[in-house]
Amino acid sequence: MPGAVHSFTLGPDLAPLAPASLLGLEGPCWVGLAPDGGLAVSEEFGDVQLFGSARQPLGSLGDLTGHPFGSPAGVCTDAAGGVIVADQRRRQVTLFRRAREPICLVSEGLRRPLGVACGPQGQLLVADAEDGDIKVYQSHLELD
Repeated sequence: MPGAVHSFTLGPDLAPLAPASLLGLEGPCWVGLAPDGGLAVSEEFGDVQLFGSARQPLGSLGDLTGHPFGSPAGVCTDAAGGVIVADQRRRQVTLFRRAREPICLVSEGLRRPLGVACGPQGQLLVADAEDGDIKVYQSHLELD
């Protein structure tokens, strides 16, 4: 269904239970886990909407932080609960932490960052759709 994300709980037999629909989205592209069991949904040429564990709307990262997105794509959550967003148009990957200013993690060398994931030892994996590469970054910074 255009403009919606459908979320399900799976039962012991893997049958879908308790469906929840997140409606009114403007071209949902990517979905990732958000802090506290919620979801983060990127919207094509829009924003990143946050939903709580009961799938209630919590607002958008752009409205909450004042950060202008170009074309947000991949989203993930780091071990500290920060939401990381790949922005294709702005050619950067940005970390959003609660009640803090956004931090640009990577911009140099990115041509069209599309997907993003966090590795088990703090690595940041970025899929760059322009050159077809997966770029792995290891942070040596302490972001407190």
